[in-house]
Amino acid sequence: MWLRIAAVVTAAVVIAADVARAQLDRGAEHEAIAYSKSTPVDPIARLQARIDKGEVALKFDPTWGYLPAVLKALDIPLSSQNLVFSKTSLQVDRIGPWAPRALYFNDDVYLGWVQGGPIMEVASVDPKLGTVFYSLPQDPTGPKFAREGSTCLICHDSSSVTGGVPGLIVRSVIPDRHGYALGSLHDGSTTDATPINARWGGWYATGSTGAPHMGNVMAPVLSHEVGNVRQYIASSPLKPAGSVEALKDRFDTSAYMSGHSDVVALLVLTHQARVHNLMTIAGYEARMALHEESTRLSAAEQSVSHDNTLRRVKASAEPLVRAMLFADEVPLAGPIRGSSSFVSEFEARGPRDARGRSLRDLDLEGRLFTYPLSYLVYSESFNALPEIVKSYVYRRFREVLNGTDANIAHLSQSQRHAILEILEETKPDFGTTSTDSGP
Repeated sequence: MWLRIAAVVTAAVVIAADVARAQLDRGAEHEAIAYSKSTPVDPIARLQARIDKGEVALKFDPTWGYLPAVLKALDIPLSSQNLVFSKTSLQVDRIGPWAPRALYFNDDVYLGWVQGGPIMEVASVDPKLGTVFYSLPQDPTGPKFAREGSTCLICHDSSSVTGGVPGLIVRSVIPDRHGYALGSLHDGSTTDATPINARWGGWYATGSTGAPHMGNVMAPVLSHEVGNVRQYIASSPLKPAGSVEALKDRFDTSAYMSGHSDVVALLVLTHQARVHNLMTIAGYEARMALHEESTRLSAAEQSVSHDNTLRRVKASAEPLVRAMLFADEVPLAGPIRGSSSFVSEFEARGPRDARGRSLRDLDLEGRLFTYPLSYLVYSESFNALPEIVKSYVYRRFREVLNGTDANIAHLSQSQRHAILEILEETKPDFGTTSTDSGP
């Protein structure tokens, strides 16, 4: 009896200690993560190492600085260009509807370029640390990426926007005619679940959509002319508009490498940024929990702590599962048509199964992807997740794709069958990772 009571007390103490420690140490600087003290191994860190060794030379362009060379070195397609005219960046004094910030991305890296800006802004996803931020001075004497800390993290490490980890932000705001944000069109970041008519405020969008959205729209007033912002937003005559075919009548597009801000690239960017953040959250939580479990001294403490680890992994990984399966995706009114070569270039990156199917195949009629399971399952960040997380995620994928989970039942039988076949053929560890010992 005494042993049973002692076990209960031990369990209560361990769980309480875990909760207190998680509240105190949760996040990037937990000793299991050590974000600011750890040396990144992300694509930018690797590129800089190659530059330092003389293996790569980045040519400086008199108009765009290092942008063309960095795009080439990192294999980032020019067609991924999106243009943001809201003043929601580090270089706000150089951004406006007449001079939007250009964003480019691939599966791991996001670049920000501003006309005449002294730096390029870079976010690169590290397999363990999550998103790491850099600046690249537009200095022709030599390229040197500098890692950024609080300058970026003051916005990019937010409990309400990035989930409390260093992460990426895709937001929709109501900009005034100078680009200053009057307020947000929704809470937190834009995701696949955000209604289309509330997306892309403060962004330019080219192409065509089956539904209106807030891209290309700005308030006629200036931010300081609005007394009660909430009241103005509630009574604002601003209405969702839609994409346009060209932007040359809005600003001088010749100052940019492309005149597009492709709406399909915007859709993909929205999905990708959210999944990257959720992978970071799940990875952080598992690493912290496993580290804390390893510090337990007695067998009773370790047993209780392991149960708590499993609960923490499940709680943090389930949102990742839902996002990767597009479980909360709002239907597209469709059809969606881009304005650049983004669709063909994105789909060409594969991999494909023997029948030519890929998780990168875009639907763009009723939904974003033909086979709704995120292509980021192939990413370095996903592959580097702790095994306990991957086991849980893979098990949940099988439950959904086998039709045994009634809570995530948005996919047709043919879709589930096709996705399962693609995964089994193109993701070797999907079939070999153990799913029996996960949470």
